[in-house]
Parts: sequence; C-alpha cells; structure tokens
Amino acid sequence: MSVGELYSQYTRVWIPDPDEVWRSAELTKDYKEGEKSLQLKLEDETIREYPVDVQSNQLPFLRNPDILVGENDLTALSYLHEPAVLHNLKVRFLESNHIYTYCGIVLVAINPYEQLPIYGQDVIYAYSGQNMGDMDPHIFAVAEEAYKQMARDEKNQSIIVSGESGAGKTVSAKYAMRYFATVGGSASETNIEEKVLASSPIMEAIGNAKTTRNDNSSRFGKYIQIGFDKRYHIIGANMRTYLLEKSRVVFQADDERNYHIFYQLCAAASLPEFKELALTCAEDFFYTSQGGDTSIEGVDDAEDFEKTRQALTLLGVRESHQISIFKIIASILHLGSVEIRAERDGDSCSISPQDEHLSNFCRLLGVEHSQMEHWLCHRKLVTTSETYVKTMSLQQVVNARNALAKHIYAQLFCWIVEHINKALHTSLKQHSFIGVLDIYGFETFEINSFEQFCINYANEKLQQQFNSHVFKLEQEEYMKEQIPWTLIDFYDNQPCIDLIEAKLGILDLLDEECKVPKGTDQNWAQKLYDRHSSSQHFQKPRMSNTAFIVIHFADKVEYLSDGFLEKNRDTVYEEQINILKASKFPLVADLFRDDKDPAPATTTPGKATSSKINIRSARPPMKASNKEHKKSVGFQFRTSLNLLMETLNATTPHYVRCIKPNDEKLPFHFDPKRAVQQLRACGVLETIRISAAGYPSRWTYHDFFNRYRMLVKKRDLGNTEKKVICKSILESLIKDPDKFQFGRTKIFFRAGQVAYLEKLRADKFRTATIMIQKTVRGWLHKVKYRRLKQATLTLQRFCRGHLARRLAEHLRRTRAAVVFQKQYRMRRARLAYQRVCTAAIVIQSFTRAMFVRRNYRQVLMEHKATIIQKYARGWMTRRHLQQQRDAAVVIQCAFRRLKAKQQLKALKIEARSAEHLKRLNVGMENKVVQLQRKIDDQNKEFRTLSEQLSAVTSAHAMEVEKLKRELAQHRQSQGPGAGLQLQEEVRSLRAELQQAHSERRVLEDAHSREKDELRKRVADLEQENAVLKDEKEQLNNQILRQSKAKFAQSSVEESLLMKKELEEERSRYQNLVKEYSRLEQRYDNLRDEVTILKQTPGHRRNPSNQSSLESDSNYPSISTSEIGDTEDALQQIEEVGMEKAAMDMTVFLKLQKRVRELEQERKKLQVQLEKREQQDSKKAQIEQPKNDTDVDQDADLAYNSLKRQELESENKKLKNDLNELRKAVADQAIQNNSTHSSPDSYSLLLNQLKLANEELEVRKEEVLILRTQIVNADQRRLAGKSMEPSINARTSWPNSEKHVDQEDAIEAYHGVCQTNRLLEAQLQSQSLEHEEVVETLRAQVEALKEEMDKQQQTFCQTLLLSPEAQVEFGVQQEISRLTNENLDLKELVEKLEKNERKLKKQLKIYMKKVQDLEAAQALAQSHRGQHELTRQVTVQRKEKDFQGMLEYHKEDEALLIRNLVTDLKPQTLSGTVPCLPAYILYMCIRHADYTNDDLKVHSLLTSTINGIKKVLKKHIDDFEMTSFWLSNTCRLLHCLKQYSGDEGFMTQNTVKQNEHCLKNFDLTEYRQVLSDLSIQIYQQLIKIAEGLLQPMIVSAMLENESIQGLCGVKPTGYRKRSSSMVDGENSYCLEGIIRQMNSFHTVMCDQGLDPEIILQVFKQLFYMINAVTLNNLLLRKDVCSWSTGMQLRYNISQLEEWLRGRNLHQSGAAQTMEPLIQAAQLLQLKKKTHEDAEAICSLCTSLSTQQIVKILNLYTPLNEFEERVTVSFIRTIQAQLQERNDPQQLLLDCKHMFPVLFPFNPSSLTMDSIHIPASLNLEFLNEV
Repeated sequence: MSVGELYSQYTRVWIPDPDEVWRSAELTKDYKEGEKSLQLKLEDETIREYPVDVQSNQLPFLRNPDILVGENDLTALSYLHEPAVLHNLKVRFLESNHIYTYCGIVLVAINPYEQLPIYGQDVIYAYSGQNMGDMDPHIFAVAEEAYKQMARDEKNQSIIVSGESGAGKTVSAKYAMRYFATVGGSASETNIEEKVLASSPIMEAIGNAKTTRNDNSSRFGKYIQIGFDKRYHIIGANMRTYLLEKSRVVFQADDERNYHIFYQLCAAASLPEFKELALTCAEDFFYTSQGGDTSIEGVDDAEDFEKTRQALTLLGVRESHQISIFKIIASILHLGSVEIRAERDGDSCSISPQDEHLSNFCRLLGVEHSQMEHWLCHRKLVTTSETYVKTMSLQQVVNARNALAKHIYAQLFCWIVEHINKALHTSLKQHSFIGVLDIYGFETFEINSFEQFCINYANEKLQQQFNSHVFKLEQEEYMKEQIPWTLIDFYDNQPCIDLIEAKLGILDLLDEECKVPKGTDQNWAQKLYDRHSSSQHFQKPRMSNTAFIVIHFADKVEYLSDGFLEKNRDTVYEEQINILKASKFPLVADLFRDDKDPAPATTTPGKATSSKINIRSARPPMKASNKEHKKSVGFQFRTSLNLLMETLNATTPHYVRCIKPNDEKLPFHFDPKRAVQQLRACGVLETIRISAAGYPSRWTYHDFFNRYRMLVKKRDLGNTEKKVICKSILESLIKDPDKFQFGRTKIFFRAGQVAYLEKLRADKFRTATIMIQKTVRGWLHKVKYRRLKQATLTLQRFCRGHLARRLAEHLRRTRAAVVFQKQYRMRRARLAYQRVCTAAIVIQSFTRAMFVRRNYRQVLMEHKATIIQKYARGWMTRRHLQQQRDAAVVIQCAFRRLKAKQQLKALKIEARSAEHLKRLNVGMENKVVQLQRKIDDQNKEFRTLSEQLSAVTSAHAMEVEKLKRELAQHRQSQGPGAGLQLQEEVRSLRAELQQAHSERRVLEDAHSREKDELRKRVADLEQENAVLKDEKEQLNNQILRQSKAKFAQSSVEESLLMKKELEEERSRYQNLVKEYSRLEQRYDNLRDEVTILKQTPGHRRNPSNQSSLESDSNYPSISTSEIGDTEDALQQIEEVGMEKAAMDMTVFLKLQKRVRELEQERKKLQVQLEKREQQDSKKAQIEQPKNDTDVDQDADLAYNSLKRQELESENKKLKNDLNELRKAVADQAIQNNSTHSSPDSYSLLLNQLKLANEELEVRKEEVLILRTQIVNADQRRLAGKSMEPSINARTSWPNSEKHVDQEDAIEAYHGVCQTNRLLEAQLQSQSLEHEEVVETLRAQVEALKEEMDKQQQTFCQTLLLSPEAQVEFGVQQEISRLTNENLDLKELVEKLEKNERKLKKQLKIYMKKVQDLEAAQALAQSHRGQHELTRQVTVQRKEKDFQGMLEYHKEDEALLIRNLVTDLKPQTLSGTVPCLPAYILYMCIRHADYTNDDLKVHSLLTSTINGIKKVLKKHIDDFEMTSFWLSNTCRLLHCLKQYSGDEGFMTQNTVKQNEHCLKNFDLTEYRQVLSDLSIQIYQQLIKIAEGLLQPMIVSAMLENESIQGLCGVKPTGYRKRSSSMVDGENSYCLEGIIRQMNSFHTVMCDQGLDPEIILQVFKQLFYMINAVTLNNLLLRKDVCSWSTGMQLRYNISQLEEWLRGRNLHQSGAAQTMEPLIQAAQLLQLKKKTHEDAEAICSLCTSLSTQQIVKILNLYTPLNEFEERVTVSFIRTIQAQLQERNDPQQLLLDCKHMFPVLFPFNPSSLTMDSIHIPASLNLEFLNEV
C-alpha cells in the first residue's frame, strides 16, 4: 500500500504530547507524498497542523481500528508501536479494570492499588488445566503454563517477576506460589505447600519496609525453587536471596520506615514474654524514628507480628529460638540508641557506663558490658611488629556502630533464610522444580549509589537473557512454520555488561581500589574516567568529578561515587565481632562463627544429588576474618548473579513485568509518563520491536477464512481447500508478496497488514450496509406511498358517502316537518273542542252534587242526634255502676296491699341473702334462669291475686246489689227518717270505699312499678347474657382464627426452616460419606503400597490424600471390629519389618482414629436426621385440617396414639418371645420323640399366652384411659385458665360490680393462686430437668476438653521427638488405647454372657414345664396324635411351593459373590428383570433370616458390600458399571425396607409380599450402610459423567457455531486459543453433549435406576454445564459478544427441549441454567441509557453484581458497527446494584454437589415370581 492510501482522510494517527505522551488525532484531508505538514483534528475538535520531515519522511504512527483496542495480547494489534501499546493498556486498565495483559511471552501486570476478587480458590481451579490462550490474562495462567510445561516437557521452569518498587512484584510472586501450592499440593502429610506460603510473612517482616513508593517494598531479591516429585506434587523448596539493603537498618529517608519486624516487635512489647526486651514504642528508638511517621495506614503491626510468629512456628523454629531472634532484633534497636559523647580534643569519645541502652544491648546478646563499651570507641591497628589501640572520633564511632548493627542484622537475615530452607528441605529425590524470581526492577533516582548500580547491573543481565529468549522463540516459530527468515536485529546489551563485569571493568576497578590502603571514591572515579572514557556506554558528567554515567538498555543513569568503596568493603571491626563470638547465647555465637557457612553442605549431602541443578547458597562462604581475604560485596553479588543466570538459562523462563501506574498509590489511576518509562525499562517495548521487525500478526487458515471470506465472490469459494482460498484472497488483495508469508498451519503478516484487511472488510461491510439500507429504504417508501394512496381513496369514499347521507337527511327532515305541522294543527283543534265539552260537564256535575249533599246533611243530623241520646243514657248508667264497683275494689285492695307489702319485704330479704348472691355468681345463665323462675312465680301470684280480686269484686257487686235491694225494701218498709240514716251510712261507706280505692291504687302502682322493675331487670340480664354470648362466640372465633393463622404461619415457617436444615444436614452427611469413600480409597492405596513394600525393599512414601476405612467396622451390628484391622496391620509390620512399616503404622493409627470420629459424627447426624423427620411427620399430621375441634375427639386421638405406641412395642416383644418359644418347643419335641408330641399341648400353651396377652391388653387399656382423662383434664383446666384472663382483659361486663360479692372474689382469687402454684411447681420441675440435662452436657464438654487437652499435650510432646521416637511413641499410645478398649469390650462381653446364662436358665425352666405338660397329654392321646401329626407333615410337603428364598451353603458364599457381583457384567443381564442381583441377594438374606443364622446374614451382607466396592474401584471410569451397581444397591436397600416388617414401608405391599418379610433380624443399621454406599456410588457416577462432559462444554456451548455464520473471529496475538481450531480433534458441538446425555439416560433407564435419582443426576449435570460455561464466559474476553449471547440462547433452548423430550423438566435442571440464561440475555441487551441499566438490574437477578460488571467489562464488539460499553454505564449499573447483598465470589463452584435423596420406591414383584437365568452360573442355589 502506498502512503496516500494509508494516510487518507479520516485516518486516525498518534502524535507526541508533552502531558499525555501520545495523543490521538484524525486527518482532515488526504496526505500526498512530499507535503511538509498534515492537517489534523484532535479529539477536542481543535485543528492542528503537524510538520513532517520530508527528508526522513517520518510520518506519525497510525492508530489501530477500534475493534482491536482492548485486546488481551498486545501482539494482536495490527500496528505495533509505543502509542498503540500504551493506549491498549490504558483502555484495559481504566475502562475494563483488567490489570493483566499479554505481550507475547510476557505478562504485563499493572498494580491496581486495590484488592480485587480474582485470586480465590475458585479462580485457581478455573485456570487449572487450561491452556494459556484459552482464558483471560492472569498470573495464574502463567503459573499454569509453567506447571504444564514442566509436566509435559520434563524441564525445569522459572517465573521471572520484575518491576519497580511498588509495582506489585512481591504480590505477584506470592500468588504464583499460592497457585503451585494449591494445584501441586503435597501428597504426604508434611504440608510442605503450607510451609512455602508461610515463608512469605517471615520474609516480608525481615526484608520488606515502607518507602515513598511502596508501603511494603521488598528490599532484597529472592529466588524460590519449588521442588516436585515424579507425580508433580510439591516435596520441598529452597530460597536464595540477593543484596539485602543493609543501610536501611541504620538510616531511613523522610516518610520511610525501617524493616517491618522492628515495628512489629515494638507493637508487641507489652506482652509478658517480651518484658525482658525492655522495648517501648517505635518513636523512642533512633533506628525506627528517622523517617517520621512510624505507622502505616491500614496496617496493624501487632497483628502482623502474630502472623510472623505463627509462620515461624509452622516452619519448625522453636520458641526458644524465636525469643533469641527477637532479642537480637531488640538489641539492634538498643544499639542504635546508645548515646556517644565526644571528648574535648575531638579525636576521642566515650559512652557512659550507666547507659541503659548499652546495658540492654549487652544483656540481650550475652556479651561483656565493659569490653563492648571499650571497643565501640576504640579500634586495633596491627602492624608487622606491634599492635596499637587507637581512639576514634565521634563520626568514626557512629560509623562503626552502624556497621556493627548492619552486620548483625545481615547475619540474622542469613540465619533465618538458612533455617527456612532447612524447614523446606526434603530428603526425597527431586524430579523437577519451578523457580519464582522476585527481583528489583530498573531503578533511577536523583542520587544513585552502590545499591542502584547493583540493581541495574542485575537487570542488564536479565534483559540480555530476555532478549535472547524472545529472539529464540521468534525464530523457532518461523522454523516450525517453514517460513524463510532473515536475522532480526535486536538490541544486545553485552557491551554494557562487559563495561561492568569484564576485566578492569567498573566492579574490577572498584575491588582493586578497595584493596589500596588509602583508596578513595575520587581516585576510583578518576580511574574510571581514564579507563572507560572511550566506551559508548560510559560518560563523564560535565559538572562533576565524582560521578559517572552508564548508558543502560532502559535509560542513562548518573551514579555518585561517594560511598561506593565503603559499601563494597562492608567493613566491620574484628574486635567487636570477637566479643559477639564469645556470647553466652549459642544462637548469637553461631551467627558469627567462622565455619558457619560451610556447615550446611556437610549436613545435607544428598541435596546436590536430589535435583538436576546443583543449588548453592546465594551468599558465598566467609573464610577468614582478615580484611585482605574477605570478598567484597560486588564480587559476592556478581558470583550469585552468575549462578542465578546459570539456573535461569537451564530452565524455561516465563516473564511477568509489573507496572506501577502512578506514584500517588491511587486506585485505577493511570499516569502515561510513568507507564511509558517503565515499559521502556522492563523490555516490553523491545519485545514489541522484535515482533514488529518480522511477521507479528499470525492467523490460522481456518480463522482467516472465517474472518475474510466475504472479501471474495461466491464463485471463488467453490474450492473446498481453505488454504488455496486464503492464498487467492491474499494474492488478490495485497500486491506486495513480502507483506505476508504462508506457513504450514498459519499465515504470517507484516505490521499493518491486518489493519489494512480490516479496513477492506469494514469497507465491504459498509458497502453492503449501504446497499441493504438503500433497498430497505426504497421498499419502505413504496410501502408508504401505497399506504397513502389507499388512505386517500378511503377518505374520498367516506367524504362522498357523508355528503349523500347529509342530503338524504335534509329531505327526510323536510318531510317530517310537514307531518309534524299537520299533526300539531289537528291536535290543537281537538284540544279546544275537548275543553268546551269538559267545562259543560263539570258545571252539571257540581250543581247536581250540591243538591245531593244538602239532602244528605239533613238525614245525617237526625241520625247523629239519635246516637248522642243513646250514648248519654248509657254513660250515665255505666257511671253509676262503676262507682259502686270502685268502692268494693278499694276495700279489697287495702287488705291485699298489706299482704303484698309483707311478701315483698320477705322477697327483698331473700334477694339480699348470701345464697342468692352465690347462685348469681355461679354463672350468668343460672342467674337468668333463677330470675325467670322468680318472674314466673310472681306472675302466678299476680294471676292468683287477680282472680281473688275479680272474685272479691264480683262478691262486692253482689253484696251491693243485695244491699240495694234491702235498702229499697227497707225504704219501702220505713219512712223518710230511716232514709236519712241510711244516707249517712251510705256516705260513710262511700268514704271507706273511697279510702279503699285509694289504697288499692297505691298497691297497684307499687305492684306495677315492681313488676316493671323486674321485667326491666330480666330484660337487662337477658341482654347482658346475649352480649356475653356474642362476645364469647366472637372471642372464640377470633382466638381460633388467630391460633389457626399463627399455627399455619409458624408451621409453614418451621417446615421451611426444617426442610432447609434437613437439606443442610443431608448435604453435610453426604459430604462425610464422600470423605469416607475418599479415606477408604486411601486405605486401599496404603494396603496396595504395603504389599508392594513386601516385594521391593526400601522405604516408600505413603500418599496421605487417601485413607483406610472399611465399611464393616463402622456399625455395631457387624462383628468385625477395629481389633481385627489392628492385628492385620501388626502382622504386616512383622512381615515387612518395623523400620519399613513405621510410617504406614502411624498413618494407619491416625486413620483409625479419624474413622471413629467420623462414625460418631455420622451417628449423631443420623439421630438428628431421624428426629427431624419425626418432627416433620408430626407437624404434617398436625397441619391437616380439623374442623371439629372437640375435646372428646382430642381425647380419642390421644388415647389411640398412646395405645398404638404401647401395643406396637409390646407386640414386638411378644412376637419375639412367641417365636423363641415356638422354636424351643419344636426343637425339644423333635429331640425327645416326634411320635409322643401332641398339638394339644402346644395349643394349650398358646391359649395360656393369649389369655395372658388379653389380660395385659385390658390392663393397658385401663391405664391408657386414665392417662387420657388426666391429660384432657389438665388441658381443659389450662385452657379455661388461659381463656378467663383473656376474656376478662378483653371485655367489661355491664353491672358486674353489682353482682360480685367479696366472698366470691376471695374464693376466685384463692383458686387462681392455687393454679399459679401448680404451674410454678410444673415450671420448677421442668427447669430442674433442664438444668440436669445442661449439667450432664457440660460434664461431657469438660470431659471432651480434658481429653482434647491431653491429646494436644501428647501431640506437642510428640513433635519435639525425633521421627523414630514419634513412631514408637505413637505405637505405644495406640497400644494403650486399644488395651483400654479391649478391657471395656471384655466387661461388656461378660455382662452379655451373664445375661445369656440367666435367660438360658429361664428358658430351661419354661421348657421343663412345657415338657411335663406335653408328656401328660401324650399319654392320653398318643396314637391319635401320632396319626394326626404324620398326616399333617405329609400334607404340608404336598402343598409346599417356592417361597421366594434361596438356600446356599457357607462355603459357596465366595462363589456367589464372584458370580453375582465381582465378575458380573451388565450386558449379561440384558433382557431380564432390572436389578436382578439385588433380588437374588435379598432372597438369600431371607433364607438366612428364616433359619435365624445371624452370622450368615452378616457375612453375606459384608461380602456383598465389599464386592461392590471392589468392582467400583476396578471400574472407576465405567459409567455403565457404576450406574448398574447404583440401581442394584438402591433396589437392595428398597427390598430391605419393603420387607422389614415396618408398617411405614408396607403400605403398598400385597398379601403375598407381606409373607416375604424378614422374621428374626432387624437390619436397620445395614440399611444405613447401603444408604451410605449408594451415596458413594452416586458421587462416583456424577464424577464419571462430569469427566466425560467437561471437555465438551466450553467448545460446544461457547465456541462451536451452532448458528452458522453468526460468529466472527477477531485477530489474536501470540497466545492462540487452543480450542479455536474447529477442525481439530478437541472440537465438540452441542449434538455431542446431547448424544452423551442420551447415552447416560438410556443406560440408567435400561438398568432400572429410580426415576427420582435420574432426575437428580441430570440436575447435577446441568448445574455443572452452567457453572463451567459461565466461569469460562467470565474469564474470556473473546467470547463476551452479542453473537455469543445468541449462540448461548440457542444452545440452552436445545438443552431445554431435550429435557422436555425426555420428560426430565421436573428435575429442576432448567432452573440451574438460569444464571447462564441471564448472562446470554445480558450480552444481547442494549447497554446505553439509564432505562437499559434498570432493565438489566431487574432481569439479572441470578447473577451477582461482580458477575454483571465483569461481563460488561469483558463485552467486546466483533466488528466496527457495534459499540463498546461505556464506563459511565458500568458505573450506573454498580450504583443501582450496590444495595444487593451478593457474595464476594466471582465464579460458580464447579465442584458443588446437590445433596442426593433416595426416596423409597417399593417393587411390585414378588420374590417367588423371579426367575434366575442359567447364564449367572448359580446352580448351587436351592429354591426353598
């Protein structure tokens, strides 16, 4: 391509910028070759003219297409240059928060200064076993690549981590070691991986410090070699250190700290064990307070110190040595605070003898105070003839003191490293190793000294090795692909290295100057000027004569020569060292011993032979203490560096370059200047330059074809050979043949060619898009025109119709108006006529009515006058009669009033009496009844009084009539005088009568008032009673509703909680079973290894990831115990030899202890599970609707439940007794003589037993009735007392105060008190019981604590012993424990034997009685009985049929197990009854039960279980075999339940099946054994299925094109995806997964596995598919695209359709795929606006916030037409999801297993209907 094509309008370029280093711009017009400037438009829309040098034609760098921005690998960029690299890193770091990026073979790691959740165990397992290009860049990917290459190539590996201080080197190295410790965990119990990780806190404490750039900066370099065995398990490690910064011990710059250990020790100074160190806070010591602030934000020194101590303990450093180490460190602090006083002459100085710090220094180190005081201020000068002691000036003494402090700390540092290496050392042979190098990066400061010179020298050597390795890989790639290549020119820094280390180089001249007696830094600098001024890598500064400049590969660095000689000499006065050698503390003297360093070489002679590379100490051994023979620091560093380079050159290196994004330690803040500076220094840009010099872009033919096939016409695609098509495409598009090369499997492109192809592809898509848009827009306009035309015609039609309808309406209205007028006129005329006619009629009617009314009034007046006369006469007569009657009534009432008053008084007295009040208080209903009765009585009295009154009135009337008659007669007989007298008498009588009338009225009024009051009273009471009844009913209803609601709610909540707890318990229990199977497998491996040891001499390591656990020894019903296992083990020890089997014995004993613990825990869990299931069943019974809550019904239920429980228990006991008696009678009868036995005696005995049982049942019924009555009475009393206070509290009775007497209230109060006392007594009894239970539990806890303390003490004592002593001590402990157990078992056996003898005696007595009875009856009916017996026997033999039992002899048991279990193949039983072996085994068990042979049952079940385990172990990867035995084990378990005799399992049995139940043995514990075995087999089945499916999932779900043409391939870099080769062998499609699952389903269905288990299997498999797919999606940027979301949704829909087709949709498998479904929808949703964010948050409920943000960060467009997810949108999502309580785990747990549930599934087959095929070779089985 020409320059004009590349630099055309709208092309984006990079131009230099002083602030951002590089800035993006866009060409506003085409550039023509020869123009002097470019017209650019910046991103802020400003126009700029960029000058171009015409001579050099140096144009700005081109920018990559947006589709390539954010790539995982920098080498995938089309344009490889500095701005492209910087921009790609910046986009990944700031926008996507990705801190790792590949650059060819280098992993670039940017420090985020923030904790990220990407280093958990789930991430480690996700990267384990994956190829490096399959997942996103990560330190774990580099570690996995190193681990894989070590295993594949059998070659040692190295991971080189470098970078500036604060770039994250130490953390990266720590994570790499954590990965190796997790993936390659040790196979023994040495926990070497934990020790390797424990070395990190120790080295950080003594070697890391706070600097201005980093709070935890490593001030030394280290190389850790992790050793592996042949199985690639960690067996040991070794550490080498380089160039500790000793000057930091005595000096720190501002805002820096000394090493962490000093501050940690000061923070823990208050602990009791550190009182003797005499430490205070860090601010009080000179060596820790020079930098100012002594604390670090967010760091707790005391907590870190505790971690350091724990790590030392884990690495085997004894407590005494730890105290000694802390004493030495504290002594350094005291030494730095010693006060030195200068004398007046200035040439001497002194130290006060009372100096507290010096005293503490000497006390802590155990040296003489006076000698140290003297030699700190003096020095010895030795000449050939004499020895002088010379004083020193103040500065010399301070320098000497500082040198001594640095020397002490350096020696202690080396001692700790040496002991760490001893702890990590192993005697086993090392097969290979992986080294992790954590070393300082290139450094340049304002003032650079000796340390920076050594650091940059080391980086020069590493860069040379890096360049050569990169160049080598490039050339190997070209040769592999058979590409002709030319020598690539790359920067070789060998001249710079020669300048430093060659003969008469900088280091050589420095050593030479150090040997000169009066050598100075200035003289050495002058020698450098004279010697190397002509070198191209050496320069002399213009303004200085003591500095020099070295031109390194990264930058020019100016070094100041002051201090070089002193630091290179590292001088410490011999007199001070001699004092320390004489210390009374062994550790201090050992630090400064002359022969200290060669010692390790002699103590570990096998170390050099155990590894392929001889590992030597990084610090060469010190020889004599003479200064002439002491090697300089530079020489030591050069030697150790050369040794390191030898090691690295002998390994395959992997590079991690750590970048520090900013100097302010701000999280996710990117400084381009600092980043570019480090990229140049660490060699990343050199890698880019080497790659760009050749063919940096590489494509496989398949990927190239898929990406660029649209650039050729369809007819050119007719060739089926993709390589030929790719060649034709390139030859037609790129004219220059040098721009690309065709390799064997790949196409190689020069830089920029992929961008050109991307541009052509985008142009092609743009043209096609325009064509599609044009066609679609034309079609849309045509549709729009047709729609408008149709609308116009429709409008016209409707308008014309409207006008026609309006005209018709007008005509219709006109005609209607005429009709209206006609009708109106006619109506008006008719109305006028009708009014005239009506008026005439009205006048006539009124006139006629007037005459009629007049006549009527006259007649009416006459009639009324007659009526008035009639009524007046009648009234006068009645008034006279009434007067007479009233007089008689008054007289009567006077008398009756008197009687009524007396009766009323008596009634009132009675009403006020106590008995009446008591009756009232008995109950309101009684009161109402009484009042009603009283009213009835009063009514009766009222009726009697009324009758009496009427009688008196009638008598009075008769008497008055009589008197009137007599008066008339008397008047007639006498004259008028008598009339006057009579008138006076009449008047007196009238007065009396009037008085009687008045008294009668008073009595009537009083009676009526009292009657009204009584009626009112009765009405009030009735109303009150009605109100009370209503309130009572309302309260009862409310209480019932509330109780029902609360009970329902609480029952639902409790049921849910119980279900959840049950699931958790089941999950924990199954995990224990899984652990049990793992330990059992481990035991088998140990046993195999012991057998191997018998054959091959020598000690072999015992793998500890497996354990021994026999299923038989876990259950008390099995006769074999741990004693037999122990005897077997002891026998093996005797055979092999005590020395060889020592380790196996200890492991075996430990595993036995673990077995017992697991068994106890299993029993506890089983008991809890049964309790919970019982509670659930009870709650389920309680929750059933009960409409009639009657007391009698409750009593019946209570009675029935108690009776049922009693009867069941008694029935079982009687059945057992009856069976034993029957068997005893039958045996005795056969032994004596069958001819003399009689059935009558047997029937008599049975009748006696029946009578006894009936009497017992009667007694039990009576007891149960009494219990039920007591319970019901208590319930009523409690319910009544609980209801009364509630009613009293809720209601206030009207007139209650009037009717409650004080005595009644006192009586009620006493009743309540009595009830309270009863409740208190019950509560106290319950509390006492609770306290007793708590006390027993506390006693158990205390006993367990004491036992645990004893075990801990024993363990600690054991650790202090040697390995041989540990083994011996462990054997002794185990023997003593077994002895105690044997004694306990013997006591138990004695008790059982004693009980057995007692039972035998009783049985003999019963048998004797039976025999006597039978003998007596036999004498009477011998002949008849004999005949009947023989006849019965013959009849039974004729009627016998196959009873579903199989008999075998004991010696045939092994053959039975071999034919039916061990050697059986599932194909043999095809076409027979599913689970046939289970049925056959049960029939054999049933016969052993029938014969009451417990040993036979035990032996058969034990052999069966062991045989199944052996078969499964042999076929550990066979799905069909595992499924076969899972179905048979479950069926055998179901049979043992179905025929156990338990009513809960017999509900679906037929009568025939109930006859096949077990009679003598309860095999509940064996059912538990089989249940555990089923769980193990289920877990093995899942493991096999997952192993078959897992390799297919990623390729089928994410990579395979289910929808052809949907996926596009993006350009990739150096790291190719291994699974992207669709044509390769490792490619799978969705149909492969479905075929595999069809195979699983067919096998399980054919073998008769329970449908519920099949559902659970596929639920687990679908969860695994979901987890693996989602985890890969979260860790791969290349698959997070819209097209992948479409593919995922299609694949998931296919899986769901498969579930529905197999009727497995009820298993919940589809629900486990919900996170993956939501992830696919998230990839397809729009991601721009706030509404989109809300939609995403509401949709993705099964995804955590981290997963959503991770997917959005990884989302990558596959072409230029898609848009990236903006950072602001992601921030919006995070803000909306911040209230979620999501777990911190990013990835799903692929190893999570749902707890399996085996539901009871009884068989409908009967045992007698099962046929045994001849192919099983079971002819020795006899049908019974």
